[in-house]
Amino acid sequence: MAEEEKLTNIKPDLTDVTDVTCPFCGNLCDDIHIKRTGDDEAEIYHACGVGYFKFKKSITKGATRKNLLRKKSGDKKAPDDAFNEAKLDACIDKAADLLLAAKKPVLFGWASTSVEATREGIALAEEIGGVIDQTSSVCHGPSTLAVQDVGISSCTLGTVLNHADLIIYWGCNPSEAHMRHMSRYTVYPRGAFREKGRQDREVVVVDVRETASTSVATQFIKVDPNADYELIHALRLAMKGEELPDEIPGTGVIKKKVMKLAQRLKRSKFCAFFFGLGLTMTRGRHRNIDAILSLGAELNKDTKVVIRPMRGHYNVTGAAEVFTWQTGYPFAVDLTRGYARYNPGETSLVDLLMRDDADCLFIVASDPVAHLPKEAARRFSNMPVIVIDPHETITSKFADVYLPCAVTGVEAEGTAYRMDGVPIRLKKVINSDVPSDTDIVAKILERVKEKRGGK
Repeated sequence: MAEEEKLTNIKPDLTDVTDVTCPFCGNLCDDIHIKRTGDDEAEIYHACGVGYFKFKKSITKGATRKNLLRKKSGDKKAPDDAFNEAKLDACIDKAADLLLAAKKPVLFGWASTSVEATREGIALAEEIGGVIDQTSSVCHGPSTLAVQDVGISSCTLGTVLNHADLIIYWGCNPSEAHMRHMSRYTVYPRGAFREKGRQDREVVVVDVRETASTSVATQFIKVDPNADYELIHALRLAMKGEELPDEIPGTGVIKKKVMKLAQRLKRSKFCAFFFGLGLTMTRGRHRNIDAILSLGAELNKDTKVVIRPMRGHYNVTGAAEVFTWQTGYPFAVDLTRGYARYNPGETSLVDLLMRDDADCLFIVASDPVAHLPKEAARRFSNMPVIVIDPHETITSKFADVYLPCAVTGVEAEGTAYRMDGVPIRLKKVINSDVPSDTDIVAKILERVKEKRGGK
Protein backbone atom coordinates (compact mmCIF):
# COMPACT_ATOMS: atom_id res chain seq x y z
CA MET A 1 0.00 0.00 0.00
CA ALA A 2 1.34 3.45 -0.90
CA GLU A 3 2.36 5.79 1.91
CA GLU A 4 -0.40 8.27 1.00
CA GLU A 5 -3.02 5.53 1.30
CA LYS A 6 -1.65 4.51 4.69
CA LEU A 7 -1.92 8.07 5.92
CA THR A 8 -5.46 8.65 4.71
CA ASN A 9 -6.89 5.12 5.13
CA ILE A 10 -8.70 5.51 1.79
CA LYS A 11 -9.20 2.51 -0.43
CA PRO A 12 -8.25 3.11 -4.07
CA ASP A 13 -11.87 2.89 -5.26
CA LEU A 14 -13.14 5.17 -2.46
CA THR A 15 -16.06 2.83 -1.77
CA ASP A 16 -15.58 2.40 1.98
CA VAL A 17 -13.85 5.19 3.91
CA THR A 18 -13.46 5.18 7.67
CA ASP A 19 -12.35 7.85 10.15
CA VAL A 20 -13.63 10.63 7.89
CA THR A 21 -13.62 14.17 9.30
CA CYS A 22 -16.86 16.11 8.90
CA PRO A 23 -16.24 19.59 7.38
CA PHE A 24 -19.22 21.38 8.90
CA CYS A 25 -18.62 22.92 12.33
CA GLY A 26 -15.75 23.52 14.73
CA ASN A 27 -16.22 20.06 16.27
CA LEU A 28 -14.51 18.46 13.24
CA CYS A 29 -15.88 15.05 14.23
CA ASP A 30 -13.36 12.57 12.83
CA ASP A 31 -15.21 9.27 13.30
CA ILE A 32 -17.51 9.37 10.28
CA HIS A 33 -17.82 6.20 8.20
CA ILE A 34 -18.96 6.47 4.58
CA LYS A 35 -19.81 3.39 2.56
CA ARG A 36 -20.65 3.87 -1.10
CA THR A 37 -23.58 1.74 -2.27
CA GLY A 38 -23.89 3.17 -5.79
CA ASP A 39 -22.68 5.94 -8.09
CA ASP A 40 -24.80 8.56 -6.30
CA GLU A 41 -25.68 6.69 -3.12
CA ALA A 42 -23.94 6.10 0.20
CA GLU A 43 -24.54 4.98 3.73
CA ILE A 44 -23.23 7.52 6.25
CA TYR A 45 -22.61 6.54 9.87
CA HIS A 46 -22.01 8.57 13.06
CA ALA A 47 -22.61 12.03 11.53
CA CYS A 48 -25.08 14.49 13.06
CA GLY A 49 -28.11 15.53 11.02
CA VAL A 50 -26.36 18.47 9.37
CA GLY A 51 -23.17 16.53 8.65
CA TYR A 52 -25.20 13.67 7.21
CA PHE A 53 -26.96 15.91 4.69
CA LYS A 54 -23.74 17.74 3.79
CA PHE A 55 -22.09 14.45 2.82
CA LYS A 56 -25.26 13.15 1.20
CA LYS A 57 -25.74 16.24 -0.96
CA SER A 58 -22.08 16.27 -2.03
CA ILE A 59 -22.10 12.58 -2.94
CA THR A 60 -25.31 12.85 -4.97
CA LYS A 61 -23.68 15.92 -6.58
CA GLY A 62 -26.88 17.60 -7.78
CA ALA A 63 -26.52 20.38 -10.38
CA THR A 64 -23.48 20.51 -12.63
CA ARG A 65 -21.06 23.22 -11.52
CA LYS A 66 -20.03 25.68 -14.23
CA ASN A 67 -17.43 28.42 -14.41
CA LEU A 68 -19.24 31.69 -15.11
CA LEU A 69 -18.29 35.14 -16.38
CA ARG A 70 -20.74 38.03 -16.14
CA LYS A 71 -21.79 39.84 -19.27
CA LYS A 72 -21.28 43.60 -19.27
CA SER A 73 -24.08 45.24 -17.30
CA GLY A 74 -23.11 48.85 -16.71
CA ASP A 75 -21.81 50.48 -13.55
CA LYS A 76 -24.17 48.64 -11.19
CA LYS A 77 -24.82 44.92 -11.21
CA ALA A 78 -28.02 43.12 -10.43
CA PRO A 79 -28.27 39.48 -9.34
CA ASP A 80 -30.25 38.56 -12.45
CA ASP A 81 -27.71 39.96 -14.95
CA ALA A 82 -26.76 37.34 -17.51
CA PHE A 83 -23.72 35.07 -17.19
CA ASN A 84 -21.76 33.21 -19.82
CA GLU A 85 -20.29 29.78 -19.20
CA ALA A 86 -16.52 29.92 -19.62
CA LYS A 87 -13.45 27.74 -19.42
CA LEU A 88 -11.43 27.64 -16.22
CA ASP A 89 -8.41 29.30 -17.83
CA ALA A 90 -10.49 32.24 -19.09
CA CYS A 91 -11.97 32.77 -15.62
CA ILE A 92 -8.54 32.66 -13.99
CA ASP A 93 -7.25 35.18 -16.52
CA LYS A 94 -10.17 37.52 -15.87
CA ALA A 95 -9.77 37.21 -12.09
CA ALA A 96 -6.08 38.10 -12.37
CA ASP A 97 -6.90 41.15 -14.51
CA LEU A 98 -9.49 42.40 -12.01
CA LEU A 99 -7.12 42.01 -9.08
CA LEU A 100 -4.25 43.76 -10.86
CA ALA A 101 -6.50 46.65 -11.89
CA ALA A 102 -7.67 47.24 -8.32
CA LYS A 103 -6.02 49.74 -5.98
CA LYS A 104 -7.34 48.15 -2.79
CA PRO A 105 -8.62 44.60 -3.33
CA VAL A 106 -10.01 42.72 -0.33
CA LEU A 107 -9.73 38.94 0.02
CA PHE A 108 -12.34 37.55 2.42
CA GLY A 109 -13.69 34.23 3.72
CA TRP A 110 -11.32 31.30 4.38
CA ALA A 111 -13.26 29.79 7.32
CA SER A 112 -14.83 26.93 5.34
CA THR A 113 -11.81 25.73 3.44
CA SER A 114 -8.42 24.21 4.19
CA VAL A 115 -5.35 25.87 5.68
CA GLU A 116 -3.60 25.12 2.39
CA ALA A 117 -6.07 27.35 0.52
CA THR A 118 -5.67 30.08 3.14
CA ARG A 119 -1.90 29.94 2.76
CA GLU A 120 -2.24 30.52 -0.99
CA GLY A 121 -4.67 33.37 -0.31
CA ILE A 122 -2.21 35.19 1.93
CA ALA A 123 0.50 34.82 -0.72
CA LEU A 124 -1.91 36.31 -3.28
CA ALA A 125 -2.77 39.23 -0.97
CA GLU A 126 0.93 39.96 -0.50
CA GLU A 127 1.57 39.80 -4.24
CA ILE A 128 -1.20 42.26 -5.18
CA GLY A 129 -0.90 44.48 -2.10
CA GLY A 130 -4.41 43.88 -0.80
CA VAL A 131 -6.30 43.42 2.46
CA ILE A 132 -7.06 39.90 3.65
CA ASP A 133 -9.76 39.26 6.22
CA GLN A 134 -11.66 36.23 7.48
CA THR A 135 -15.07 35.60 8.97
CA SER A 136 -13.80 36.08 12.55
CA SER A 137 -14.14 39.81 12.00
CA VAL A 138 -17.93 39.41 12.12
CA CYS A 139 -18.18 36.62 14.73
CA HIS A 140 -15.37 35.77 17.16
CA GLY A 141 -13.10 38.70 16.39
CA PRO A 142 -13.93 40.17 19.84
CA SER A 143 -12.73 36.90 21.40
CA THR A 144 -9.35 37.33 19.72
CA LEU A 145 -9.07 40.93 20.90
CA ALA A 146 -9.91 39.90 24.47
CA VAL A 147 -7.36 37.08 24.45
CA GLN A 148 -4.75 39.59 23.29
CA ASP A 149 -5.74 41.87 26.20
CA VAL A 150 -6.11 39.35 29.02
CA GLY A 151 -4.72 35.97 27.96
CA ILE A 152 -6.57 32.67 28.18
CA SER A 153 -6.36 29.44 30.14
CA SER A 154 -7.31 26.68 27.78
CA CYS A 155 -6.84 23.03 26.83
CA THR A 156 -7.92 20.45 24.26
CA LEU A 157 -11.43 19.02 24.15
CA GLY A 158 -9.93 15.65 25.07
CA THR A 159 -8.74 17.10 28.37
CA VAL A 160 -12.24 18.44 29.06
CA LEU A 161 -13.68 14.99 28.33
CA ASN A 162 -11.33 13.32 30.83
CA HIS A 163 -11.30 15.89 33.64
CA ALA A 164 -14.23 18.34 33.69
CA ASP A 165 -16.88 17.96 36.40
CA LEU A 166 -18.57 21.30 35.65
CA ILE A 167 -19.49 22.46 32.12
CA ILE A 168 -20.75 26.01 31.53
CA TYR A 169 -22.23 27.07 28.18
CA TRP A 170 -22.66 30.82 28.04
CA GLY A 171 -24.38 32.52 25.09
CA CYS A 172 -24.34 29.43 22.89
CA ASN A 173 -26.59 26.52 21.95
CA PRO A 174 -24.42 23.49 21.14
CA SER A 175 -27.40 21.11 20.88
CA GLU A 176 -28.35 22.82 17.61
CA ALA A 177 -25.17 24.59 16.46
CA HIS A 178 -22.55 21.96 17.40
CA MET A 179 -24.73 18.89 17.61
CA ARG A 180 -22.18 16.34 18.83
CA HIS A 181 -20.24 18.63 21.16
CA MET A 182 -21.99 17.37 24.29
CA SER A 183 -21.96 13.72 23.28
CA ARG A 184 -18.30 13.62 22.19
CA TYR A 185 -16.49 16.01 24.51
CA THR A 186 -18.36 17.45 27.47
CA VAL A 187 -21.58 16.14 29.03
CA TYR A 188 -22.12 12.49 28.16
CA PRO A 189 -18.83 10.72 27.38
CA ARG A 190 -17.00 8.68 30.02
CA GLY A 191 -13.55 10.09 30.74
CA ALA A 192 -10.45 8.85 32.53
CA PHE A 193 -11.49 10.73 35.69
CA ARG A 194 -15.21 10.91 34.92
CA GLU A 195 -15.97 7.23 34.55
CA LYS A 196 -19.74 7.64 35.03
CA GLY A 197 -20.06 10.21 32.27
CA ARG A 198 -23.16 12.37 32.76
CA GLN A 199 -23.52 11.31 36.40
CA ASP A 200 -20.09 12.77 37.17
CA ARG A 201 -20.81 16.17 35.67
CA GLU A 202 -23.00 19.21 36.24
CA VAL A 203 -24.04 21.49 33.39
CA VAL A 204 -24.90 25.19 33.59
CA VAL A 205 -26.40 27.11 30.66
CA VAL A 206 -26.59 30.92 30.62
CA ASP A 207 -28.67 32.40 27.81
CA VAL A 208 -31.33 34.97 27.02
CA ARG A 209 -33.96 32.27 26.38
CA GLU A 210 -34.59 28.59 26.70
CA THR A 211 -33.00 26.50 23.95
CA ALA A 212 -32.48 22.84 23.18
CA SER A 213 -29.35 22.99 25.34
CA THR A 214 -31.16 24.23 28.45
CA SER A 215 -33.03 20.93 28.73
CA VAL A 216 -29.69 19.26 29.51
CA ALA A 217 -28.70 21.79 32.17
CA THR A 218 -28.47 21.16 35.88
CA GLN A 219 -28.93 24.93 36.27
CA PHE A 220 -30.29 27.39 33.71
CA ILE A 221 -29.77 31.12 34.22
CA LYS A 222 -31.91 33.33 32.02
CA VAL A 223 -30.24 36.72 31.58
CA ASP A 224 -31.76 39.78 29.92
CA PRO A 225 -30.40 40.61 26.44
CA ASN A 226 -27.18 42.69 26.45
CA ALA A 227 -26.70 42.20 30.21
CA ASP A 228 -23.99 39.51 30.22
CA TYR A 229 -21.25 41.94 31.25
CA GLU A 230 -23.12 42.92 34.42
CA LEU A 231 -23.87 39.29 35.27
CA ILE A 232 -20.25 38.20 34.84
CA HIS A 233 -19.07 40.95 37.14
CA ALA A 234 -21.75 40.05 39.69
CA LEU A 235 -20.40 36.50 39.62
CA ARG A 236 -16.85 37.79 40.11
CA LEU A 237 -18.00 39.79 43.15
CA ALA A 238 -19.82 36.76 44.56
CA MET A 239 -16.66 34.67 44.20
CA LYS A 240 -14.81 37.29 46.28
CA GLY A 241 -17.46 37.21 49.02
CA GLU A 242 -18.88 40.65 48.24
CA GLU A 243 -22.51 41.39 49.09
CA LEU A 244 -24.95 41.49 46.14
CA PRO A 245 -28.41 43.07 45.82
CA ASP A 246 -31.44 40.76 45.77
CA GLU A 247 -31.60 41.17 41.98
CA ILE A 248 -28.59 42.01 39.84
CA PRO A 249 -29.44 45.40 38.27
CA GLY A 250 -30.28 45.26 34.57
CA THR A 251 -29.89 41.48 34.24
CA GLY A 252 -33.19 40.03 35.42
CA VAL A 253 -31.21 37.48 37.48
CA ILE A 254 -31.82 37.11 41.21
CA LYS A 255 -29.01 36.94 43.75
CA LYS A 256 -29.86 33.35 44.72
CA LYS A 257 -29.00 32.01 41.26
CA VAL A 258 -25.67 33.85 41.14
CA MET A 259 -24.70 32.60 44.60
CA LYS A 260 -25.64 29.04 43.67
CA LEU A 261 -23.35 29.17 40.61
CA ALA A 262 -20.55 30.77 42.65
CA GLN A 263 -20.75 27.98 45.24
CA ARG A 264 -20.70 25.33 42.52
CA LEU A 265 -17.63 26.93 40.95
CA LYS A 266 -15.84 26.85 44.31
CA ARG A 267 -16.60 23.12 44.68
CA SER A 268 -15.54 22.14 41.18
CA LYS A 269 -12.28 20.35 40.54
CA PHE A 270 -12.17 21.19 36.83
CA CYS A 271 -14.55 23.67 35.17
CA ALA A 272 -14.82 24.21 31.42
CA PHE A 273 -16.43 27.45 30.14
CA PHE A 274 -17.67 27.54 26.54
CA PHE A 275 -19.03 30.79 25.11
CA GLY A 276 -20.57 31.78 21.80
CA LEU A 277 -21.87 34.72 19.79
CA GLY A 278 -24.26 35.54 22.62
CA LEU A 279 -21.24 37.18 24.23
CA THR A 280 -19.19 38.34 21.24
CA MET A 281 -21.98 39.94 19.17
CA THR A 282 -24.01 41.62 21.92
CA ARG A 283 -23.42 44.83 23.85
CA GLY A 284 -19.98 44.80 25.38
CA ARG A 285 -18.46 42.55 22.71
CA HIS A 286 -14.78 42.02 23.54
CA ARG A 287 -15.31 43.51 27.01
CA ASN A 288 -17.68 40.63 27.75
CA ILE A 289 -14.89 38.23 26.87
CA ASP A 290 -12.37 40.28 28.86
CA ALA A 291 -14.63 39.84 31.88
CA ILE A 292 -15.10 36.09 31.50
CA LEU A 293 -11.38 35.53 30.90
CA SER A 294 -10.60 37.59 33.99
CA LEU A 295 -13.11 35.49 35.95
CA GLY A 296 -11.29 32.37 34.79
CA ALA A 297 -7.91 33.79 35.85
CA GLU A 298 -9.29 34.56 39.32
CA LEU A 299 -10.83 31.10 39.70
CA ASN A 300 -7.58 29.42 38.71
CA LYS A 301 -6.08 30.58 42.01
CA ASP A 302 -8.26 28.02 43.82
CA THR A 303 -9.33 25.44 41.22
CA LYS A 304 -8.81 24.56 37.55
CA VAL A 305 -10.78 26.51 34.94
CA VAL A 306 -10.42 26.46 31.15
CA ILE A 307 -12.24 28.63 28.63
CA ARG A 308 -12.90 28.10 24.95
CA PRO A 309 -14.96 29.92 22.31
CA MET A 310 -17.46 27.81 20.37
CA ARG A 311 -16.17 28.30 16.84
CA GLY A 312 -18.74 27.92 14.08
CA HIS A 313 -17.25 27.28 10.62
CA TYR A 314 -15.15 24.17 10.57
CA ASN A 315 -11.80 25.88 9.90
CA VAL A 316 -12.25 29.40 11.24
CA THR A 317 -9.68 28.50 13.91
CA GLY A 318 -7.29 27.29 11.21
CA ALA A 319 -7.71 30.50 9.22
CA ALA A 320 -6.60 32.53 12.24
CA GLU A 321 -3.67 30.18 12.77
CA VAL A 322 -2.41 30.58 9.20
CA PHE A 323 -2.98 34.35 9.20
CA THR A 324 -0.91 34.60 12.36
CA TRP A 325 1.90 32.38 11.06
CA GLN A 326 2.22 34.32 7.84
CA THR A 327 1.50 37.91 8.88
CA GLY A 328 1.64 38.06 12.68
CA TYR A 329 -2.07 38.94 12.94
CA PRO A 330 -5.22 36.75 13.08
CA PHE A 331 -7.63 38.70 10.83
CA ALA A 332 -8.21 42.07 9.11
CA VAL A 333 -4.62 42.27 7.81
CA ASP A 334 -3.76 45.19 5.54
CA LEU A 335 -0.87 44.47 3.17
CA THR A 336 -1.36 47.46 0.86
CA ARG A 337 1.86 49.14 2.02
CA GLY A 338 4.00 46.06 1.50
CA TYR A 339 4.01 45.05 5.15
CA ALA A 340 1.31 43.78 7.51
CA ARG A 341 -0.84 46.23 9.46
CA TYR A 342 -3.64 45.23 11.86
CA ASN A 343 -6.35 47.61 12.97
CA PRO A 344 -9.77 45.96 13.51
CA GLY A 345 -12.42 48.63 13.10
CA GLU A 346 -10.52 50.02 10.12
CA THR A 347 -9.04 47.11 8.15
CA SER A 348 -11.89 44.58 8.40
CA LEU A 349 -14.21 43.91 5.46
CA VAL A 350 -17.29 45.68 6.86
CA ASP A 351 -15.35 48.84 7.71
CA LEU A 352 -13.69 48.97 4.30
CA LEU A 353 -17.04 48.53 2.54
CA MET A 354 -18.81 51.15 4.65
CA ARG A 355 -16.07 53.69 3.82
CA ASP A 356 -16.07 52.71 0.12
CA ASP A 357 -12.37 51.91 0.49
CA ALA A 358 -12.42 48.56 -1.33
CA ASP A 359 -12.52 48.45 -5.13
CA CYS A 360 -12.41 44.67 -5.78
CA LEU A 361 -13.63 41.73 -3.70
CA PHE A 362 -12.19 38.22 -3.76
CA ILE A 363 -14.45 35.86 -1.80
CA VAL A 364 -13.46 32.28 -0.93
CA ALA A 365 -15.69 29.81 0.95
CA SER A 366 -18.01 32.46 2.36
CA ASP A 367 -21.34 34.16 1.66
CA PRO A 368 -20.93 37.70 3.03
CA VAL A 369 -23.85 39.25 1.10
CA ALA A 370 -26.19 36.96 3.06
CA HIS A 371 -24.72 37.90 6.44
CA LEU A 372 -23.20 41.37 6.42
CA PRO A 373 -25.12 44.54 7.35
CA LYS A 374 -27.34 45.63 4.48
CA GLU A 375 -25.42 48.82 3.76
CA ALA A 376 -22.16 46.88 3.50
CA ALA A 377 -23.71 44.15 1.33
CA ARG A 378 -25.01 46.76 -1.15
CA ARG A 379 -21.44 47.65 -2.11
CA PHE A 380 -21.08 44.28 -3.83
CA SER A 381 -23.10 45.62 -6.76
CA ASN A 382 -20.69 48.52 -7.31
CA MET A 383 -17.33 46.78 -7.81
CA PRO A 384 -15.74 43.69 -9.38
CA VAL A 385 -16.38 40.52 -7.36
CA ILE A 386 -14.61 37.16 -7.72
CA VAL A 387 -16.18 34.19 -5.93
CA ILE A 388 -14.63 30.75 -5.37
CA ASP A 389 -17.12 28.42 -3.70
CA PRO A 390 -18.44 24.86 -4.15
CA HIS A 391 -22.01 26.15 -4.09
CA GLU A 392 -23.96 28.93 -5.71
CA THR A 393 -24.72 31.52 -3.02
CA ILE A 394 -26.29 34.93 -2.76
CA THR A 395 -22.78 36.38 -3.07
CA SER A 396 -22.09 34.41 -6.24
CA LYS A 397 -25.10 36.13 -7.84
CA PHE A 398 -23.11 39.38 -7.67
CA ALA A 399 -19.88 37.84 -8.98
CA ASP A 400 -18.15 38.98 -12.16
CA VAL A 401 -16.17 35.72 -12.03
CA TYR A 402 -17.61 32.62 -10.40
CA LEU A 403 -15.31 29.62 -10.01
CA PRO A 404 -16.94 26.52 -8.47
CA CYS A 405 -14.51 24.32 -6.58
CA ALA A 406 -14.43 20.90 -4.97
CA VAL A 407 -15.90 20.49 -1.48
CA THR A 408 -12.91 20.23 0.86
CA GLY A 409 -13.26 17.20 3.08
CA VAL A 410 -15.50 15.43 0.56
CA GLU A 411 -14.03 15.89 -2.93
CA ALA A 412 -10.58 17.16 -1.93
CA GLU A 413 -8.09 16.68 0.89
CA GLY A 414 -6.81 19.34 3.21
CA THR A 415 -6.07 20.31 6.80
CA ALA A 416 -8.33 22.05 9.30
CA TYR A 417 -8.06 23.12 12.93
CA ARG A 418 -10.65 22.01 15.45
CA MET A 419 -12.07 24.71 17.74
CA ASP A 420 -9.48 23.78 20.41
CA GLY A 421 -6.56 24.33 18.01
CA VAL A 422 -5.89 20.68 17.15
CA PRO A 423 -5.04 20.17 13.44
CA ILE A 424 -6.98 17.35 11.76
CA ARG A 425 -6.63 15.97 8.25
CA LEU A 426 -9.64 16.17 5.94
CA LYS A 427 -10.03 13.21 3.60
CA LYS A 428 -11.21 12.84 0.05
CA VAL A 429 -14.20 10.48 -0.05
CA ILE A 430 -15.41 10.83 -3.65
CA ASN A 431 -13.68 11.45 -6.96
CA SER A 432 -14.35 14.75 -8.69
CA ASP A 433 -13.17 16.54 -11.81
CA VAL A 434 -13.71 19.91 -10.13
CA PRO A 435 -10.45 21.57 -8.97
CA SER A 436 -10.00 22.44 -5.29
CA ASP A 437 -10.04 26.05 -4.15
CA THR A 438 -6.38 25.61 -3.15
CA ASP A 439 -5.53 24.84 -6.79
CA ILE A 440 -7.69 27.68 -8.12
CA VAL A 441 -6.18 30.32 -5.84
CA ALA A 442 -2.68 29.03 -6.63
CA LYS A 443 -3.41 29.30 -10.38
CA ILE A 444 -4.68 32.87 -9.98
CA LEU A 445 -1.53 33.76 -8.02
CA GLU A 446 0.63 32.23 -10.75
CA ARG A 447 -1.29 34.15 -13.45
CA VAL A 448 -0.92 37.42 -11.53
CA LYS A 449 2.83 36.90 -11.31
CA GLU A 450 3.01 36.10 -15.03
CA LYS A 451 1.10 39.25 -15.97
CA ARG A 452 3.24 41.38 -13.69
CA GLY A 453 6.38 39.91 -15.17
CA GLY A 454 5.13 40.81 -18.63
CA LYS A 455 4.74 44.49 -17.86
